[in-house]
Amino acid sequence: MKPRPGVDIPDHRGRTGLDRAGAGRGLDRNPGVRVRDVELTSQGWHVLRRTTFDYRRRDGRWETQVRETYDRGNGAAVLAYDTARGRVLLTRHFRYPAYANDHPDGMLVEAAAGLLDADDPHTAIRREAAEELGVTLGPLTHALDAYMSRGSVTERLHSFAAPYTPSDRAGTGGEVEEEGEDIEVLELPFPEALAMTRDERITDGKTVLLLQWAALNGPFAPHPAPRR
Repeated sequence: MKPRPGVDIPDHRGRTGLDRAGAGRGLDRNPGVRVRDVELTSQGWHVLRRTTFDYRRRDGRWETQVRETYDRGNGAAVLAYDTARGRVLLTRHFRYPAYANDHPDGMLVEAAAGLLDADDPHTAIRREAAEELGVTLGPLTHALDAYMSRGSVTERLHSFAAPYTPSDRAGTGGEVEEEGEDIEVLELPFPEALAMTRDERITDGKTVLLLQWAALNGPFAPHPAPRR
């Protein structure tokens, strides 16, 4: 059998064992799920797998199911806010998948976010805030964790909020050009940003969640919840 890149021999990023590492083999937390086989179907920058598993239904019957999962690692997002001036820092940049799926121009307004890579969520989101927003964040408050596309994408998104002041905006932010980014930084009144989630000027899932959290339980809530 010919050696398979990414499985038996290194792929273009030097990875092997991608049908095993992070693929779900050996999982036993749910006795009603038994993984039978994991097939590596594509490995670009991220990894697509096809997994065959046995699933025990509520009536006790076992059935075999096949699912594809897209593994891009976990990520972190942050809503940067200034309660003294009633503002939040967001970004706007082009998202081709949204453009291809009926978004008018693909230019999405979002909270700053990025993949963890080798960092913990706190370190990663401070890095992303500096790169995308040009801001040094104050203390991070954990807002929520969410699986944003739980039917196919493995990513778990760690979401935070953090204060900033005008003096914390040490850089212009905007992009990491070598990563193909071209980001516009937006400083918006919080009521306007929240209204944008209602009239669909903001349709990015993590940003909708963070803005609504900020209004209900966060820094702009009538009675903010204690920090965790």
